[in-house]
Amino acid sequence: MASEDRIAVSTWSLHRHLGTTYPHDLDTLAVGPVEETYGEGTESLLDIPSAIANRGIKRLEIVSFHIPSRDPIYLGELRDALDIVDVELQTLLIDAGDISNPLTSKRDTAWIASWIETANILGAKHARVIAGKQKPTRDALDLSVKALTSLADGNAGSSTRLMVENWFDLLAEPAHVHFLLDKLDGRVGLNGDFGNWGGPTKYADLQSIFGRAELCHAKANFIDGDLDEADYGNCIAAAETAGYKGPYTLIFDSEIPNEWAGIAAERDFVLTRLD
Repeated sequence: MASEDRIAVSTWSLHRHLGTTYPHDLDTLAVGPVEETYGEGTESLLDIPSAIANRGIKRLEIVSFHIPSRDPIYLGELRDALDIVDVELQTLLIDAGDISNPLTSKRDTAWIASWIETANILGAKHARVIAGKQKPTRDALDLSVKALTSLADGNAGSSTRLMVENWFDLLAEPAHVHFLLDKLDGRVGLNGDFGNWGGPTKYADLQSIFGRAELCHAKANFIDGDLDEADYGNCIAAAETAGYKGPYTLIFDSEIPNEWAGIAAERDFVLTRLD
């Protein structure tokens, strides 16, 4: 894969540009009412494929709460918007649910399954689900494995691959990531995220899991508008040293610089480390 082809961007990085979100209610399959989380925004989700293509990026991840409608007509329009500019929908990020909680697992598994169907309709290559938010007890991990196995069974034969992420308490350290993936025996993949772990063992922990990662959320820290090159470089080095060969999805979440400038700074830095 050429270096340029290893760059993706998430709508998570364009919160302020999009402005509006549609928060999830897990008691219903309906899309929630619009909220101007960051104001009205400057472009709609349908405009984003063209906007990133114009900046030389051909891979997009869409967060579920940025989708204003799951009506087949709208989803068709969104798929067309991607196809017209030859942008791949790399991942639908299903951003709610706790399948590791015995009180909510059944409900949330069904809710997530419905969004996996949406990912398939959109032609997404991957659908990232939350493995769980509970403390990593054996019971919580086993419940997550059971739910993820059920989701994989329901998605059998699909070209959309299910993914989990090193996120929340359940997968807050490498041992639990490895345990979960081992139990799933390849039926669910890993999206490694630079921004979810910290502390003195951060880079060693990332290196431990990135040999298994198929995708990466490459989040950089910005200090007074300047990219923290030392941290970002160490994260990329950890991934590359582990043998990671997949795309780097640019994750930007800072008020300065503006979103497009921040995304460009991340892209340019990543590319210098892949040459």
